[in-house]
Amino acid sequence: MNKRCKELLATLPKASGVYIMLDEFDNVLYVGKAKNLSNRVRQYFQKNVKNAKTIVLVNKISHFRYIITPNEYEALILENNLIKEFSPPFNILLKDDKTYPYIKINLKNDFPKLEISYKLKSDGAKYFGPFMLGISTKDIIELINSIFLIRECSKMPKKECLNYHIGRCSAPCIGKISIKEYHNQLKKVIKFLSGNDTKVVEMLNEKMQLCVEKEEFERAMYFRDRLEMLENLRRKQQIPFKQELNIDVFCIVSNGIYSVVFVCAVRNGKFLGGTNFPYNEVDCVNGLTSFVMQYYQKNPILCKEILVNQELEFGQELNDYINKLANRKIVLTLPIYGIRKQILDFGNKNAEDYLKRQLEHYNKKQELTLGAIEKLFENLKLSRLPKRIECYDVSHISGTNKVASMVVFENGEKAVNMYRSFNIRDVEGNNDFASLQEALSRRLVKIKNCEDISFDKCPDLIVIDGGKGQLSSVMKIFKQLKITNIDLVSLAKREEEVFLPNQSESIMLDRNGVDFKLITNLRDEAHRFAITHHRNMRLKKMTESNLIKINGIGKNKARNLLEYFKKYDKIKEASIEELCKVNGISEKIAIDIKKFFVNNEKFSEDIK
Repeated sequence: MNKRCKELLATLPKASGVYIMLDEFDNVLYVGKAKNLSNRVRQYFQKNVKNAKTIVLVNKISHFRYIITPNEYEALILENNLIKEFSPPFNILLKDDKTYPYIKINLKNDFPKLEISYKLKSDGAKYFGPFMLGISTKDIIELINSIFLIRECSKMPKKECLNYHIGRCSAPCIGKISIKEYHNQLKKVIKFLSGNDTKVVEMLNEKMQLCVEKEEFERAMYFRDRLEMLENLRRKQQIPFKQELNIDVFCIVSNGIYSVVFVCAVRNGKFLGGTNFPYNEVDCVNGLTSFVMQYYQKNPILCKEILVNQELEFGQELNDYINKLANRKIVLTLPIYGIRKQILDFGNKNAEDYLKRQLEHYNKKQELTLGAIEKLFENLKLSRLPKRIECYDVSHISGTNKVASMVVFENGEKAVNMYRSFNIRDVEGNNDFASLQEALSRRLVKIKNCEDISFDKCPDLIVIDGGKGQLSSVMKIFKQLKITNIDLVSLAKREEEVFLPNQSESIMLDRNGVDFKLITNLRDEAHRFAITHHRNMRLKKMTESNLIKINGIGKNKARNLLEYFKKYDKIKEASIEELCKVNGISEKIAIDIKKFFVNNEKFSEDIK
């Protein structure tokens, strides 16, 4: 803890409020709430800090601010608003695009269809859901339509469609069913969506048996498939109780480094699926309160009860907030026995399983990335750990349109935004060695004080695609520029040998090793990037050279067309009005361009 933080701690009041942790550049790191600011903030700087994430946060804290609130409820609201405003890296922040589907039935219409809606509106329609991961709304709607013959068309046609003829629709469009009869069917649909699926099973069995008696075996198989679909749905929705509860469940689990919140919904005793949210909150109790608040700001409150798996410090304030938001009483509880405890255990089990799988994925990723660069460091006896590796390759056709690629891996992973390419300008003919020398010369002189963020960074290791000859040519550039702080190797394709400067013998890495996979992936990526750039450059030149054959088009106008439309096909497909938007293209030239493409189909095929 620095001197500034010590001084600030002495000024903290014993009142409720919000504290804001800041780094040395005044960036907001974390926002928290407290019933007693003095006690709460001091906990961060004690020696017995609870978890690794808190340690990382505290190491970044330069100073902090606080805001006193009139009461604890206001602290809850203010914290939530500040999290949304600053998006601190150590707080939970739900993404805005996380919404769930509902099934909507607008009973105001004469013959309503079943619709999928991602937003509830006060429009008098009935909504069922939300349906989370594992439960498909499309499957449910298909099942309902096939059983109750609900229409699927977006607009009522004037003539019956194929669905009527194959027994999947009651054809209200041609008066085959009355409004009253149709709405009676919808009542059965509503009962089904409310959890009563016994009648549906009976109906499907009756229809299947009837088809068998009539020897309509294809139709019987159709209803058998619907029964299997319903049984699969029932298995997914099955939970160990029979009570018709309406509950939302929030379970937070952490191992001190990684954390997850599992959310699920139970409606009328049926499980509607669940979703796991990885999160980066340093405080589980505080984090769960923030999570629930943000969740209900984006999703409607359709439940009667909310279950949480943590004793919340601001539990009563959160409950008051939810009641106000829902405009009715909602019960927020941490159950310790009974049916609700069984549901909570189910949620905890899902969260723990997801966390375990995430950790396994992380460990595997670590092995393939950071583990790979450590192995490369050891096996190639490099002077430094290669956190940033650059790889170079050359591409051309018989010495024309020569390009060199530079691909970058940072900490063992692709850094695509750092990739760069070089058009070789000063090399005549087919000379890969000289092309590599030109590319490396232009790259290495730009290591310091360069506006390009990729060129400004110094690599720890440079890999050349090639053998001893390519390596020797680049070593000359290293000597000319007096480069001593970058390791250099080359990788030959035929035997996958690694060559090092001033060593006659090559190194053969274990083909099953993560270091071998890393360096060959790097080389293959450089090769792919070089070929792609070469192809694009060749295509651009070919297109440009053919465009200047058009009456009124010179090099400048051809270049303007390519810069505006980016691709040849877009120039070809553009209208006269769109072509006229390009600098220097008049209506007359635009008409000539259209005529050119009509009369030159062979060129069109060649360019592709």
